[in-house]
Amino acid sequence: MTGHFEVPGAADVADVADGADGVKVMDMADVVIVGGGAAGLAGAVTLARARRAVLVLDSGSPRNAPAAHMHGYLGHDGTSPADLLARGRAEAAGYGAVIRSGAAGTAIAADRLPDGGFLVRCADGSTVRAGRLLVATGLVDELPPVPGLRDRWGRDVLHCPYCHGWEVRDQPLAVLATGPVSVHQAQLWRQWSAHVTLLSHTWHLTEDDRELLAARGIAVAEGEVTGLAVAEDRLTGVVLAGGATVACQALVVAPRFTARSGVLTSLGLPTATVARNGHVIGTCVESDPATGATGLSGVWVAGNVTAPTETVAGAAAQGVRAAVALHSDLIEAETRRAVEARRARRAGLV
Repeated sequence: MTGHFEVPGAADVADVADGADGVKVMDMADVVIVGGGAAGLAGAVTLARARRAVLVLDSGSPRNAPAAHMHGYLGHDGTSPADLLARGRAEAAGYGAVIRSGAAGTAIAADRLPDGGFLVRCADGSTVRAGRLLVATGLVDELPPVPGLRDRWGRDVLHCPYCHGWEVRDQPLAVLATGPVSVHQAQLWRQWSAHVTLLSHTWHLTEDDRELLAARGIAVAEGEVTGLAVAEDRLTGVVLAGGATVACQALVVAPRFTARSGVLTSLGLPTATVARNGHVIGTCVESDPATGATGLSGVWVAGNVTAPTETVAGAAAQGVRAAVALHSDLIEAETRRAVEARRARRAGLV
């Protein structure tokens, strides 16, 4: 692609055509948003309402897909994640944003253009030009290597008490110890149930740990966990290496939160490790916490790709904040070009 890339206005989007799959594919946009979760769609609605030409590339693989319900989002408590995203896509499309399914994920790469715009190569081989990028690709939950965890993830294998604690209140719960955060998890989940057991698994508990747990009435089960006990598609316990079973109706784990950063690393933006109590819990792409701006001009991030422990509501809020900052940046760039053009006209250069 050669020549100067002019960021178009919403009414001036060029080369919008029906793709082979019937989806309108835009090859020039003010903003390409990579990721169609809560953060990406909130940003899309904000930018489309600002009369920007917006294309959302959505892989259709949201992190919270296994969960039946979503909590902690005012006005949407109990809504399924799928329903929330369907509403978000409809809202964004209603303001003119184009949603392109099956085109996002780690297979997408983006290259800087000489004029400061971007060329996004999609998984299907097509390309899109963009003035700015908002990346909201989220993260992948890497679970401890215990057989059966992935199959029950988001159902009765859990990690967030604010998302699931109410639903398993007063039930027998077990917490899989894989690091220092697990002791904190056990104390946290004790708020929702008096029947909490910490599974020492492969983690060495200190005497201080044991004192804290005992003070809260949290039992400790020694031994490595080798599997899950399931009956009629319900978790009934965890199996220890010696053959014993610890009864529980939900198992709490601490996944490693790995940022889906492929499109960002292709631009040269590195990932950073995220640690709690000196223990690495995942990775992220660092950004300005107020605006989502990254270290690369023209690129913003929002949601779990930059804030691994953020909730759905918080991710949506980040998407809005990043969209506002990004829109302001576009206004500044357009104003600079308008001033330069005016000066050129007055000087008789054009």
